[in-house]
Amino acid sequence: MRTGGKQYKVAKNDRIEVELVEGKEGASIEMDIVAFSTDGSKLALGKDISGAKVSAKVVSHIRNDKVVVFKKKRRQNYRRTAGHRQNKTVLEITDIKAA
Repeated sequence: MRTGGKQYKVAKNDRIEVELVEGKEGASIEMDIVAFSTDGSKLALGKDISGAKVSAKVVSHIRNDKVVVFKKKRRQNYRRTAGHRQNKTVLEITDIKAA
C-alpha cells in the first residue's frame, strides 16, 4: 500500500507506523494498493489491481523520538542545536480487498 509518500508491505491484522494520517482514533480509512499478491508467487501490478483497497483502523497518533540537529563551524564560535519530532499514526490493517 502507499501512504505519506512511502510504500508498505502489509497483511491482514498487521500494525504499522506511517506518516500522520487525518482521522480520529478508532476511525476506519481506506488506501490504494500498489501491488497485490495472494500466494506470494504471483504479483499483480497496475491495471490488474485498479480498484483494490486496503482498509485500516486508526489505533493512535504518536510522535517519534527526537532527532537532534547540531551545526558547528570550527574556530568560528558557531554552534546551533535544533530538534525535531515527527508525527506518526499507528494503523491496524483490517481488510485487503482485491479489485
